[in-house]
Amino acid sequence: MSPNNQSIVIRGATVVNPDSMFVADVRIANGVIEAIGESLAGDVVLEAAGCFISSGFVDLHTHLREPGKEEAETIESGSRAAVLGGFTAVVAMPNTDPAQDNVKTVQFVRERGLAVGLCEVIPSGCITVGRLGTKLVPYEQLAQEGVTLFTDDGTGVQDALVMQRALMVAKRLNLTLAQHCEVASMTVGAVMHDGACCSTMGVPGWPSAAEEEMVRRDIQLVRITGAREHFMHLSTQGSVELVRAAKAEGLPITAEVTPHHISLTDELLTGFDPIFKVNPPLRTMADISALHEGLADGTIDAIATDHAPHAGHTKEQTLDTAPPGMLGLETALGVVNTAVTLSPQKIAALMSWNPAVIANISDHQGRPVAVGEPAHIAVWDTTTVWSVSRDELASRSTNTPYHGMELRGRVRHTIYNGQLVVQEGKALA
Repeated sequence: MSPNNQSIVIRGATVVNPDSMFVADVRIANGVIEAIGESLAGDVVLEAAGCFISSGFVDLHTHLREPGKEEAETIESGSRAAVLGGFTAVVAMPNTDPAQDNVKTVQFVRERGLAVGLCEVIPSGCITVGRLGTKLVPYEQLAQEGVTLFTDDGTGVQDALVMQRALMVAKRLNLTLAQHCEVASMTVGAVMHDGACCSTMGVPGWPSAAEEEMVRRDIQLVRITGAREHFMHLSTQGSVELVRAAKAEGLPITAEVTPHHISLTDELLTGFDPIFKVNPPLRTMADISALHEGLADGTIDAIATDHAPHAGHTKEQTLDTAPPGMLGLETALGVVNTAVTLSPQKIAALMSWNPAVIANISDHQGRPVAVGEPAHIAVWDTTTVWSVSRDELASRSTNTPYHGMELRGRVRHTIYNGQLVVQEGKALA
């Protein structure tokens, strides 16, 4: 990292803000943006002509695995992967061991993130104790610890009455619930999308309706309670249509999509390779097209990685026994920019500004690049072509579906809290 007392000048990049784009030098000192202009001087100068400079990316959906599953990832290794991907804040999912359903575990995750100091680590809370779908967590206590986003990610809340009660509490406390949309009774034994490929392979299929029925149910619960709800990793055309209609009605709903669901199809599983197994599963080109449309028209608010590291020996099992999940932090920008045509402002909106609002951290993350603002910054391009190598990733795990693939667009520099943590695509010690 760069010392705190060093000034940093990013020279010649295009500043990307919600209301403007312009070429300028940006000087950072004492943890904030100190000046924007021409021919600025600083202790460290980063030449960035042809790049974009925006607020740092914010990931709403990161599995850091610590505590309890450090073989796959730690808060330190996950934070390093995050900043290499341009993320200056990540929301840590609660399916740790123990789960983040209590104050002690939430405090541990937050304090460990602060100790690592590479990016902001924001612990989410569970919706139900142990993510078992029955008893509500102590929302007031967790809210006092700064938790604003609650999810049982990995498991959808199956009982509609339990979810309604949780939404009522969230409404009263001004919190957001994030739902993993899966009707479990419809996915027993399923390993991939229920479609033509699944039938040919003779493996249990995962129907689109398993996701869409829970989306439909929760829209009705939001309609009843007036609470905010965020739909995680949408994957089907039907889900996009349901969310679009709910937003048109004015309901307080937001939604995210992952880089892999907008770039990879279920056909990749025909080789029975578990590296492509994920929850929800990869879908069809028709679903991908619908997700692209949802990104373009604002139905989908955010791109979230669902970064899900797994130790190598677990992903080397057979398709039916291997756990679902893929790495996502370091490749997110490249995958998004390669898979779908988006303007720099749209990329920043989907990966920084909107996620910061959903995570309730927009007072300091996802801010405009302007004098006096906190220096959480990503410098990136949309032209660099690079090949993904699982052996060069910062994560403790290697389960990337993009190994050997060429992507277009890469993060060049990341600055967190005024400190240079990634320079020319390399994490600093």
